[in-house]
Amino acid sequence: MSRRVSYFYNPDVGNFHYGPGHPMKPHRLSITHSLIMNYGLHKKMKIYRPYKASAQDMLRFHSEEYVEFLQQVTPQNIQAVGYTKYLSHFSVGDDCPVFDGLFDFCAMYTGASLEGAQKLNHNHSDICINWSGGLHHAKKFEASGFCYVNDIVIGILELLKYHPRVLYIDIDVHHGDGVQEAFYLTDRVMTVSFHKYGNWFFPGTGDMYETGAEAGRYYSVNVPLKEGIDDQSYFQVFKPVISNVMDFYRPTAIVLQCGADSLAGDRLGCFSLSVKGHGECVKFVKELNVPTLVVGGGGYTPRNVARCWTYETSLLVDEQISNELPMTDYLEFFAPDFTLHPEIPTRQENANSKQYLELIWRHVHDNLKMCQHAPSVQMFSIPSDALPEENRLKEEPNPDVRINQSDDDQIVEAKNEFFDGDQDNDKTENET
Repeated sequence: MSRRVSYFYNPDVGNFHYGPGHPMKPHRLSITHSLIMNYGLHKKMKIYRPYKASAQDMLRFHSEEYVEFLQQVTPQNIQAVGYTKYLSHFSVGDDCPVFDGLFDFCAMYTGASLEGAQKLNHNHSDICINWSGGLHHAKKFEASGFCYVNDIVIGILELLKYHPRVLYIDIDVHHGDGVQEAFYLTDRVMTVSFHKYGNWFFPGTGDMYETGAEAGRYYSVNVPLKEGIDDQSYFQVFKPVISNVMDFYRPTAIVLQCGADSLAGDRLGCFSLSVKGHGECVKFVKELNVPTLVVGGGGYTPRNVARCWTYETSLLVDEQISNELPMTDYLEFFAPDFTLHPEIPTRQENANSKQYLELIWRHVHDNLKMCQHAPSVQMFSIPSDALPEENRLKEEPNPDVRINQSDDDQIVEAKNEFFDGDQDNDKTENET
């Protein structure tokens, strides 16, 4: 059964720059989008220019003082206005630099996750994709690990208006500490993170004994892995853990963070997953048939990030795509092989023995048995949507432009508009 897929992309989101030498490159989003379009995957899903989140939206999780700082600080005024004393207070600096358009960047990726959550709430879509989101390290009062605003937490808070239980799954090489911390004391959200742990690997959290507290005890699930894990070992632990979580928790919505830094050859990662192995996790979650918000995350070798997220988009829309990459503006990035699934040499031996993975799986299973099966929620009136139509800021149309941007976005090309394939372009869908 094909599922309704919505895809959110702002053409400007890939134009931001963290600074020279910084491993986080938003440009990877432009490369990914170009591949998705040139493979023709856009024909299988609805594409939206997403809503830009306001400061008010961010305040649903972050502190007022912190959001105000993000709104006002720029590389130009950082010295002049005396913001330097706030840099360490909000953990802004080397890892999380102040760059041009910082607040705009946060507004774009956060708004897309928020709108995706809302489409799931109203059953307008079964799967919503926002590759620009997934910035899972940001905390309530501070930035962390290249993340400023935690779009995942804000998206989950929106989902909780309609869904009694939300499952968060994180396959980034780094622990999803910001999301776990946000929901550590509640049973409304179960967080499940598969990540590298040990040897002071960032962020240093995610031990298997971090299981939640108070009402949220046993609702934080951590799967700490060692370096070099390959496809077979990863799936050996991923499938049983997620299957058990589904049996015990019965979520009504899922948020899947697909950080691509768990791929082999990543600039900052130390796992040895292939694009197909990473995609196998996405495919498994999709086949659970639960409304799902799919977001990006880490990934610091841009060509491999683009390969991975393009392949996973194809899995989500049930479309087989060729291994040979189509012609795009960024084709030279993929030299010398120009393929979707190149052979990537592994830099590390797999340090995860079968016994070690079995031990983790047993521990997770024992903890899940302590959970209350599918905890229920007291009835209450549903809060209003984060972005009701009538409250959206409508810009005055430019009188010098024939068709303004919002009007242009409303024009949807009919499926039989252009000749494409064996069917004649002037036949209606019924005739074909």
